[in-house]
Amino acid sequence: MAWPGARGLHPGIVNTCWFPDNTVLCNFACVARSDLLKAVLDGRGRWTEAVADEAAMSARVLPDLQSVLTGGWMGHPIEVNDATEIRKIELTRRQVFGGSEDEPRKHLGEAQTCFILLNRAEYRGSLWISDDRDALNYARGRGLVVKQTFDLISEAVSVGMISRSEGYATLLLMKQKGNSLTVPRSADLL
Repeated sequence: MAWPGARGLHPGIVNTCWFPDNTVLCNFACVARSDLLKAVLDGRGRWTEAVADEAAMSARVLPDLQSVLTGGWMGHPIEVNDATEIRKIELTRRQVFGGSEDEPRKHLGEAQTCFILLNRAEYRGSLWISDDRDALNYARGRGLVVKQTFDLISEAVSVGMISRSEGYATLLLMKQKGNSLTVPRSADLL
């Protein structure tokens, strides 16, 4: 469904996919607003197998994530089975994101997502949505289009899904729940 007057997060690209990482999924789930995330993604949401696995683990403490896992609106998790791709992703996970041998799943979602956006033609021009500043800086440095939870809330406000004050209150509540994300100084900045 296209929202009337929607300005979109990336004007000029119509069929891009939007790849939220697990932190973004958890930001919305911790305030029981996965429905809002679904609406903003508007059928464009995609994820890698590692992000889907992270979300399944997070759903143990954030029940609202069940709607993401069972709703089908993120699409089938994108798999990486090629041995060469797996080695490249592992190298990025360790060297760029600080993953270790002791924790083989830590930062795997970020590494898989970056690899897919950089190397698979069908996903070029897609958005990566994260609130991890280091990961976003790495992705920007590679020419990827990146957004944050703040941008999704701003999008929801701009197309009339929620009011400016409700968007601001939602961001504040996410932050209050202990999540690391950008929150503007006032609702006027949404």
